[in-house]
Amino acid sequence: MSEKKIVLVTGATGGLGTAMCKKLYDDGFIVVANYRNEEKAREWKEKLHQEGYDIAIYYADVADYDSCGKMIEQITKDLGTVDVLVNNAGITKDGAFRKMTPENWKAVISTNLDSVFNCTRHVINPMIEKGFGRIINISSVNGQRGQFGQANYSAAKAGMHGFSKTLAMEVANKGITVNTISPGYIGTDMVMAVKEEIRNQIIAQIPMGRLGGTEEVAYLVSFLASSHASFITGANLSINGGQIGRASCRERV
Repeated sequence: MSEKKIVLVTGATGGLGTAMCKKLYDDGFIVVANYRNEEKAREWKEKLHQEGYDIAIYYADVADYDSCGKMIEQITKDLGTVDVLVNNAGITKDGAFRKMTPENWKAVISTNLDSVFNCTRHVINPMIEKGFGRIINISSVNGQRGQFGQANYSAAKAGMHGFSKTLAMEVANKGITVNTISPGYIGTDMVMAVKEEIRNQIIAQIPMGRLGGTEEVAYLVSFLASSHASFITGANLSINGGQIGRASCRERV
């Protein structure tokens, strides 16, 4: 890159987010990490600093439109306009739909889908003015096929696809690409903490016979953020080891 691009990663302090931040930093981006828990974020930043990564951290509740606006305004003042946005923030509140509460529905939709609008809305006009931008939305295989006990999560992740395709059309001639990545089961701390028996059942459903690596997703994110991916837009890129089709209720995590 002729000049360093600024990339904002939401939900940055988890397993996938950390891998993304490291890869993007290694590839020459100025990396900004969004956080919600300050204590966890500062410990995370210090750990990465000891590993040689200088990553800025900024607070925002991504489920809140105004909070996202304040964060992006501060980033712009401190560093410049955001060139690449990775919408990675997400939570789960699983349960069979007949028992799902309105609170658990709204919490997941707000964090996983409303956040995509909240952050993207605040960066899109500066990107248009600049004539360059990358919007990368992290969805899930369960947004493509559904998953027992995840009506809220699957709905939010599926919503990302429609959002990405529509926005991609609207800004295609502005130098901006909008794409979705749909990971399958990845070997994050959360997945590895699942009982081995259940984890083995999950792996048995994956044609490649293994979990994905966080670094594999991170490499795809960095590629989509680069100039090499300038003709890819409105796409959903699956990274799931071939795991497409009907979900089994036994795969619940």
